[in-house]
Amino acid sequence: MQATGSAFAAIAASGCVARTDSANSIASGQLRGAYGPLVTDPAGVLDLPKGFSYKVVSSLGDAMTDGGTVPDKADGMGCFDLGDGKIGLVRNHELLPWDDMGGDVTTGYARGPDGSVMAGGTTNLVLDAATLKVEKQHRTLAGTIRNCSGGVTPWGSWLTCEEPGSRGLELPDHGYVFEIPADADGLVDPVPLKAMGRFNHEAACVDPVTGLIYETEDKGDGLIYRFTPAQPGNLQAGGKLQALALVDGTLDSRNWDGVTMQVGQSHEVRWIDLDDVESPNEDLRARGAAQGALLVARGEGIHMGESELYLCSTSGGAAKLGQIFKLVPGRGAKPDTLELFFESESEDQFNYGDNLTVAPNGHLIVCEDQYTNVVDNRLIGITPEGEAYHFGRLNMQTELAGACFSPDGRTLFVNAYSPTRTFAITGPWIA
Repeated sequence: MQATGSAFAAIAASGCVARTDSANSIASGQLRGAYGPLVTDPAGVLDLPKGFSYKVVSSLGDAMTDGGTVPDKADGMGCFDLGDGKIGLVRNHELLPWDDMGGDVTTGYARGPDGSVMAGGTTNLVLDAATLKVEKQHRTLAGTIRNCSGGVTPWGSWLTCEEPGSRGLELPDHGYVFEIPADADGLVDPVPLKAMGRFNHEAACVDPVTGLIYETEDKGDGLIYRFTPAQPGNLQAGGKLQALALVDGTLDSRNWDGVTMQVGQSHEVRWIDLDDVESPNEDLRARGAAQGALLVARGEGIHMGESELYLCSTSGGAAKLGQIFKLVPGRGAKPDTLELFFESESEDQFNYGDNLTVAPNGHLIVCEDQYTNVVDNRLIGITPEGEAYHFGRLNMQTELAGACFSPDGRTLFVNAYSPTRTFAITGPWIA
């Protein structure tokens, strides 16, 4: 499980409210607590602040220990302590049915029209915690579609989420969450967790106190979901799915047609029970919205700490460049609350945030996923005061994804989507 709870607690204690900042300060990294300006990478791959370095631990086409090769389109990812000086990564591959899966796989969740196992799924990696050398990597899930992001669980597994999207991919047996043990030694039994809903899944996270699971939906009119397991830790036992709504009656968080949510303002939350969650008509979000659920523009990355979680809306905000929300689950008699923590006003500040995690100093690290520039997807830092700065710049036109810290907080792992590259970034995370 990622060791990030104390960092999120530090954010919560700061009384954080988003603030805008000048482009010069953003680009130079001169904000309080930021890591400094970016230094050009001599290899022309990934620019980072002074004192930070990276190594590529896995790349597209590398030989895997199961006889296959590393697949393309690396997306969401989680990091785990496997014991005995080993750490594990579980990595999604957002592959379409006709993509190359990196070798022949004869068993999986579903097959395509040609009878072959569908290409989507996950790979697991085992690394030496001290040297970051990959000792083993192999496929652990096959036969799914577009495994986008997901989330770690307190019991040592990764929830991988299908994002069927459009283009005829709204297949009746896809759009589900699957569970992958961090220590899986081969292909797992692919069981769709149907009670968690069928929709355009992006990410999920577990509240370790209650066992409740929060899910995001990558649609322009998506919702925020909450799943209550019938048996905490046993997701195959089913449970109840709900959608987030605001007590004050606000229906739209996107701020596209005038400001409906102010940065820093807290709203009390209520949860709407949903039925027919396998949604054969692809209408779960529409039915939730009709009952008063809050609309969110492309809910993507979501990350849980000790007392709150942060989630990205990729295209939300008046400038349609992205928002970050803070959802605080109520404890005891306290209600859940939702706050708009950050809203981007310029492309330089923040441009289409996707996956996110938190650095040991309490800053959010957000992966950009934009295609408005020829190159230049970045890792954006967000301070506890809600100010943005540049932490990294990928010098190739593909998204950054899957940011997650090692359990000791010393290494940030992150993917370049295509061609797959998994980076391990080390440096002075705590000044």
